[in-house]
Amino acid sequence: MTQPSSTASTCATRWKMWLFKILSVICFTAVCAAQDPEDAVTSSFVDTTIPIETTIPYEPPVPTVQRLSSWLDVFPSEKVEFGCNVNGSSDWTITWYRDAEQLQDTDPNVSASGSKLTITATTTTTGRYSCKGHHKTKLDVTTENSAPVQLTVYANPPKPTLTRSSKFNTMFPGESVTFTCKVNVSSGWSYLWYHNNTEIQTSDAFRVDINHSKSGQYHCKAKRGKSPFFTEVSEATTLQVSDTPKPFLKLLSPWMEVFENETVEFSCEAESDDWTITWYRNEKEVQFEVDLIEEPMDSYLNITSVTQAYQGRYSCKAELESRKVRSEFSNTTDLRVYGNTPKPTASKGPTLNPMYVGETVNFTCKVTVSSGWEYQWYRNGVQTTTGETISIPLSLSNQGKYWCMAYRGDTTQTEFSDEIQQDVLEIPVPTLKRITPWLDVFPTEGVKLSCGMNDSSDWIYKWSKDGNEVQADKSPSFDLKGATLSISSASAAHTGHYTCKGQLGQRSVSSRFSSTLNLTVYDKKPTVLLQQDPEYNVMFPGESVSFSCHIDVSTGWEYLFYQNRKPLNASGNKYPISSVDITHLGSYTCEAKRGSGQNYFTIISQAIGLKVEGNKPKPSMTQQPDVDKVYTGESVSFECTVEASTGWVYHWFKDGTPLPIKNRTFSINDANLSNSGSYSCMATRDKTKYNTQHSERRSLRVSEIPVPSLKPITQWQDVFPTEGVKLSCGMDGSSDWKYTWFRNGQLVRKEDEVLYFGSDAATLSISSASASQRGQYSCSAQLKSRSVSSNSSSETTLEVYDTKPRVTLMQNPKHNVMHTGDAVTFSCHVNVSSGWEYWWLKDGRSFTSKYNHTISSVVTTNTSYQCQVRRGTNTAFRSDLSQAVGLEVKERPTANIILLTGWSEVFSTDSLVLQCEMPKSQDIWNYTWFKERRPINLISEKHTVTPQNNPEQSLYTCQGTRSGRPTYSKFSESFTTKNLLLKRRVLLSISGLIFFGIIAVLLGCIVLRVFRKPDDGDEKLEETELFLTMAQLKERDDAPCPMVQYITDAELNSSPKEGEENGTACSETPLPITSHEDQAVTIESSGTTESNGGLVSFKQ
Repeated sequence: MTQPSSTASTCATRWKMWLFKILSVICFTAVCAAQDPEDAVTSSFVDTTIPIETTIPYEPPVPTVQRLSSWLDVFPSEKVEFGCNVNGSSDWTITWYRDAEQLQDTDPNVSASGSKLTITATTTTTGRYSCKGHHKTKLDVTTENSAPVQLTVYANPPKPTLTRSSKFNTMFPGESVTFTCKVNVSSGWSYLWYHNNTEIQTSDAFRVDINHSKSGQYHCKAKRGKSPFFTEVSEATTLQVSDTPKPFLKLLSPWMEVFENETVEFSCEAESDDWTITWYRNEKEVQFEVDLIEEPMDSYLNITSVTQAYQGRYSCKAELESRKVRSEFSNTTDLRVYGNTPKPTASKGPTLNPMYVGETVNFTCKVTVSSGWEYQWYRNGVQTTTGETISIPLSLSNQGKYWCMAYRGDTTQTEFSDEIQQDVLEIPVPTLKRITPWLDVFPTEGVKLSCGMNDSSDWIYKWSKDGNEVQADKSPSFDLKGATLSISSASAAHTGHYTCKGQLGQRSVSSRFSSTLNLTVYDKKPTVLLQQDPEYNVMFPGESVSFSCHIDVSTGWEYLFYQNRKPLNASGNKYPISSVDITHLGSYTCEAKRGSGQNYFTIISQAIGLKVEGNKPKPSMTQQPDVDKVYTGESVSFECTVEASTGWVYHWFKDGTPLPIKNRTFSINDANLSNSGSYSCMATRDKTKYNTQHSERRSLRVSEIPVPSLKPITQWQDVFPTEGVKLSCGMDGSSDWKYTWFRNGQLVRKEDEVLYFGSDAATLSISSASASQRGQYSCSAQLKSRSVSSNSSSETTLEVYDTKPRVTLMQNPKHNVMHTGDAVTFSCHVNVSSGWEYWWLKDGRSFTSKYNHTISSVVTTNTSYQCQVRRGTNTAFRSDLSQAVGLEVKERPTANIILLTGWSEVFSTDSLVLQCEMPKSQDIWNYTWFKERRPINLISEKHTVTPQNNPEQSLYTCQGTRSGRPTYSKFSESFTTKNLLLKRRVLLSISGLIFFGIIAVLLGCIVLRVFRKPDDGDEKLEETELFLTMAQLKERDDAPCPMVQYITDAELNSSPKEGEENGTACSETPLPITSHEDQAVTIESSGTTESNGGLVSFKQ
């Protein structure tokens, strides 16, 4: 507790010292400040005999900056004045500062005069202004700086904001609006107003009572100061003054004259939806409840069931309620209401009845009162169509009685009009006939046609040619009503399709055109064609011939024949000669004529000469090809020729037998063996049947085309890339043939260096096969001398694989691990082709073998096997090596026989139990036992040997078997059961001796323990109490703590406070340590007991 007291006293002492120092400084400062400096200087030079006067030191006044202008936030070019006030200012010279820097006389924007500072505002004059005084007489006396005054100079003049009380774009006379002008920067502003750039008023706000003279643009600006500073001009606002809009009244109903119960609707259109509409009839406001008119919706007035009471002049006004503005009257609309509906008048034009189909009749229905009528027409009481005037192109279905009715809206309709009867007839079709017997004529011939109606003589006829009306001239000409058309001298211009039609008087009724008559007028006279039948240029005696004269156009002709220009007696258009002789030799012509009054003659025909020959002809026969032997399939043609005249039909003979062939040439396109024989021919006229002599005979021999033989020179037809292949094609040893090769039906061409042909292409060789050469190969032969081709040979398939053959090495059995003694066979498989030789590799060393390589009993050497195939003689083809197959061989496990019968069991049994096991194996095994190498009919893990089943004491072995690999084990070592009884007796004797010896030793120990006594000289140890009571421990200072043995080193090193807290009252006297024997004796003598499994350490 002494330390805090010492600290407090030290602090009090320090405060006293500080207080003393402060009072001393204040006292010294006051004494120095009270002395006048001049007096102090003077007093140092006075006579020491004069007493020293004490004066108060001079303290200069503090100046103040006074704002002489009205504001401290100004704009460029404004003037600002400051004054510096110092007590006794006439004795002071003033210095001005801006931002603590003295103002220079060279600054054009500032000027100082006495204590006054004038500033012309610019952006550079912004700052904090202060002043300082210098005494005029006391040169060393200077005031402090005054408190600064902030001057703010804005960069640009301000722009006032103009606002108006009304935001409406358009104002109406009688309204008012207030304009306000405001500058938000600084103060002291007065405002100037302008209307259309003319100054009108000076105030910050003014009210305008609206009339037309007040429309225009308004703006304002502000000023302040004696030499006024003006702001910028505000934004202009436009005041638009218009007369109140005049609403427009529109009648929405389609008519102004209405009938009772009809609906009338008006609309009053104002400038916008803000206007409220008021309705007037005869300039009196419509009272809707009194007049029973529906309350108007927006700007619409609807009278749903009008009566005559609603008749009158309607108008409307619009009112802008929010602004108390009311428009003038709208335009007016007069509404007239009739009491009764009128009767319509029906009329028809033309008034003719009946009328013909195709004519048009117009029916008109008219109501002369009001407007907006729609009309409904009826025929025979059935509604037909609507409209005031209807035009009906008449047909038979349109005849009947017509009337009409008018209506408008949903409620108004008139009475029916009077009926009008309308009858309709079909227009007849005229009949067109020819008066001239024929309609195909020639130049200068005449033609006459007629047109007529059956029902009336009032028809006038018009003619049309090719759709164009025929006009009357010299040719053609018409009779009085156009019923007959006459052409006196036809020309090519008159050619065409003629029709006629009739027209009924002055009415627009025209019949349809009649049927068409086609008039053909040829350009020139017709040509007569003379024909001879048959048309042979040479005739032979006894043949018949006929001449005919033909005109291909028109009819009605009569024919005339001439021989050597002399007329012949003939009838019709033919002149026949039944048996020709030399007298009929000559030139023949003909001509034709027609007409009754004036004959019309054609041009004379061409002349035909007739020649007569005296001897019978003999034909000549030729053959192509001109050979004695042909092959089947070849084409052979024979030709039979008669040099004299034409028109021959030829007859062919084989071996004297007629053939069914009538042509000049006889062709055998596909010769076969049956075509062999002797051929001849003769000819017969096709029309007169006149026969010639037989030709000379010609022999033909036909043989079969041999088929080439395709043979493979290479032994196999499925090859691999780079293998060679050779094929041959032959034709029975003949050299007259050349050969063509085909692959898959396509011609094989020499396009690759690996493919080449032998002489005449008799062999095909492929030096290095590829996949593109695979396919079906065949060959055909062609005769060198002519185009004879044999059939293709039989096909040979050449298979060229994409890759080399895949050689697969297979192992049987397929076990990854073999065991010693196992047999294994390796097979080398090639998936394709044949002719292979097999090469084997064992750990890289090759040897030959067959398809299979068998190892009868493997040993524990791990080896790797591969195989390869090859074939060919000159250049052997080899496959790639097969995959390597590793042969891993492990030692086959050995069975072991153990004896289960223990030495202790020898005394109680006369049998021996043997067990067969597989050491270090977790698998399940079955065991087979062998006695003297012969199997025992026992499959068991154990085997019991007794003197009964083994009197000869044999040699036993066992072997393990199982389903997994290895399937069997090696035989165990032999186990011999000889001298089993002797061993049992020896063992029994030894065991008895050991047992009785142990019993004797135990009995001797017991006797010694019981009968031994202690010596008298032995000192009896004093029994001491090792454990004290708690009361005894408290009374002793050196009492050991009974818990010391349970305290760790860390607890011994802990602070005393922890011991106190734990309540331990033990001293730190070390405990006496005794030996284990002493502790044991002490524990026995103290009579300790167990209590609930715990040792009680203290006496109670």
